[in-house]
Amino acid sequence: MNIFETGFDGLVVLEPKVIEDPRGYFMESYRYDVLKSKGIDIHFIQDNQSKSRKGVLRGLHYQNVPYAQTKLMRVLTGEILDVVVDLRRKKPTFGKSFLIKLSGENRKQLLVPKGFAHGFLVLSEAAEILYKCDEFYNPEAEGGIMYNDPALKIDWVMKKEDLILSQRDLNHPTLEKAIFNF
Repeated sequence: MNIFETGFDGLVVLEPKVIEDPRGYFMESYRYDVLKSKGIDIHFIQDNQSKSRKGVLRGLHYQNVPYAQTKLMRVLTGEILDVVVDLRRKKPTFGKSFLIKLSGENRKQLLVPKGFAHGFLVLSEAAEILYKCDEFYNPEAEGGIMYNDPALKIDWVMKKEDLILSQRDLNHPTLEKAIFNF
């Protein structure tokens, strides 16, 4: 498995080794001992899976300490624009965003450490997303940031009128007004 740094402390892209032949392909999508040998020692306790159609934007979400989550994001089918925003006030990357296209074809994964807001936009007709978490979801620790906060300067690559958001995601505060404890 190849691991690529992103310029954000702890935020890395994983690229599994894929073995292909006329029958299809095989890959190890997650292997604890390999990641641990490369300094990534995370104990995942929950898997989440979702399916969304083109234009669905979910996020930007986070959970506050002590329920903050590390996530390992991957796409089973389709393609998404995966977006994170660093909420760790003491980091030089605070308030900055990182964007990457994840797809069933490129099989890349994004390891998102605690202290980031996370969201994604479905670019294909539909996408199935599977992600691991190292903490259980806790609704009382939940927070969010407005996806189109001008201070974040995120290019969502689709017209605003083509986006599909939940009412909850439409009502998140800006980064400046959001409450988080990282």
